Amino acid sequence: MAKRTRRSFTPQFKAQVVLAVRSGPRPQAELCREHGLKPGLVALWEKAALDRLPTVFEAAPRDGQDAARAAELERLLGRLTLELEVAKKASALLPSVLANGGRS
Repeated sequence: MAKRTRRSFTPQFKAQVVLAVRSGPRPQAELCREHGLKPGLVALWEKAALDRLPTVFEAAPRDGQDAARAAELERLLGRLTLELEVAKKASALLPSVLANGGRS
């Protein structure tokens, strides 16, 4: 007996079938026969689509732009913190020099 190769379906095709089942006037059985699909498979696609539906309206990630910007800002914050500490130490020494009129 010849072994059948496993078919794979694109996400676009799955979405098209699920939308046709959910909104179309034709019943699921007819669509399954037309595309050579099992009703259980279409029901699985439909469940997966409905489970993921709330995430459709979430904000899309910016392809790592946010992470790169955050890293850049963290580096800048570290540098500025170091500069502030140096300036604080220098200002602590400065009043003693000015109090003597610039003389040691």
